[in-house]
Amino acid sequence: DYAAEGTAAHLLCEYKLKIALGLRAVDPTPDLTYYDQEMEECADGYVAYILELIEKAKESCADPVILSEQRLDYSKYAQDGFGTGDCVIAGDGLLYIVDYKHGQGVLVEAERNPQMMLYGLGALEIFDCLFDIGTVSMTIYQPRRNNISTYTTAKEDLYRWGREELKPKAELAYSGGGQFLCGEWCQFCKAKHECRARAEHNMALAQYDFKLPPLLEDSEVENVLSKIGLLISWANDIKAYALQAALGGKEWKGWKLVEGRSIRKYKNEDEVAKVVYAAGYDPYEKRLKGITHMEKSLGKTRFSELLGSLVEKPPGKPTLAPASDKRPAINTAKEDFEEEI
Repeated sequence: DYAAEGTAAHLLCEYKLKIALGLRAVDPTPDLTYYDQEMEECADGYVAYILELIEKAKESCADPVILSEQRLDYSKYAQDGFGTGDCVIAGDGLLYIVDYKHGQGVLVEAERNPQMMLYGLGALEIFDCLFDIGTVSMTIYQPRRNNISTYTTAKEDLYRWGREELKPKAELAYSGGGQFLCGEWCQFCKAKHECRARAEHNMALAQYDFKLPPLLEDSEVENVLSKIGLLISWANDIKAYALQAALGGKEWKGWKLVEGRSIRKYKNEDEVAKVVYAAGYDPYEKRLKGITHMEKSLGKTRFSELLGSLVEKPPGKPTLAPASDKRPAINTAKEDFEEEI
């Protein structure tokens, strides 16, 4: 479902960008299953951002080339490798590649992002002989996470990465060699349920014999913290895989399919309302729309105009995050006490 929603968002972005550039395009919205007001606003924001980049490109090149949903071939470095650049802007001095991400589950950064660097190499294959390109700018546009992340590098540095890092690893992987590396990317892998390397990586935590936290050394707790997110994700994937297999007829020793918890629901809401009204009662309750629902109804701009001063965001509940997390650290009770002294 998430992939289908992302595909719909890309189709809408492509359509709106072509219209903004004065090109002919067919409105896809009548055929979009996942279309809604939020998607409309995300696409509008994406187009506005692209138009800003085009104006910036015109500062060094009077007539830059703008391509939407362009196939980018980087098979020179990774056999059979290619991708699709949501927007590519090329001109003298600078090459822009923008990738739209509609998902909100995983924050995607552009800094040395391998996918974006691959796209950069693919775009250079097309435009490096046509323009005097010095730098390549790669941007992740992720509106539902309020994330516009850009990584800019010298063209020669990108070529060097392609020759010295990418190509040897790609050749090794293509031949079936190399090492399996587990990480957050496993959630997108088709082999995530059966991968032996992923299982061994996560089962390594069994070395602690599931001791209670106070009985572990600080270094052991830190090691568990670094892996526990991947362990939970892996465990959930195993459960989902086992359930789907069981629904298909697979029998797991010691397990059986049963009905889960069920919630009562009305067979026909209109009929329920009529019966309750007839009995002299009001079947409806009136309540204020939630912030997300209200913002979707009004649109982000109008919501901000009308309710911006009436909405507050209290501090979030403290949570542990890796040191690489961009959020600032909060003071602990110990630090607050020391500051008072």
